[in-house]
Amino acid sequence: MDDLVLRAGGPGDAAAVLRLLDDATAWLVAQGRTGQWGTEPASTDPRRIAQADGWAKGDGLWLAEIGDRPVGALVVGTANDYVPPATEPELYVNLLVTDRAYAGAGIGARLLTHAADLGRQRGARLLRVDCYAGDDGALVRWYQRQGFTPTTPFTLTRPAQPPWPGQLLTHPLPPPP
Repeated sequence: MDDLVLRAGGPGDAAAVLRLLDDATAWLVAQGRTGQWGTEPASTDPRRIAQADGWAKGDGLWLAEIGDRPVGALVVGTANDYVPPATEPELYVNLLVTDRAYAGAGIGARLLTHAADLGRQRGARLLRVDCYAGDDGALVRWYQRQGFTPTTPFTLTRPAQPPWPGQLLTHPLPPPP
């Protein structure tokens, strides 16, 4: 993926994040895996639209692009309130989504490497992420292949939706060389 470029996101990138989420949701639905993000496009959900706008206006959004096409999005920042606080300085992965047309191309791994680099630059000693742990646990295993260790399982309860099984994972960040 020599033509993959990472760049900081900005206020005009919310639509790109929503498109990536919509495409990923459609792929999950086609696989019969509706527990992670449901069945409806993020671009029609006021909560997800506001979330994407907030990410785009913040300083934690990064986009992976091939040419002018966003093929992945990463959001880093502080931990979600439903996970236990870190016991050491951390950087938290709030979102990682890639274009399914490039599945297997290493875009997600490249974005996580970038997150680790950002964490080290900011003095973090830990990179954490949470993910959907339902169905067959494939997403948890993917993060394990990226060097993360599962720590705390949890279940989110949400109004008018089924419980959401989650897994917190950690990746130690050695200091920069």
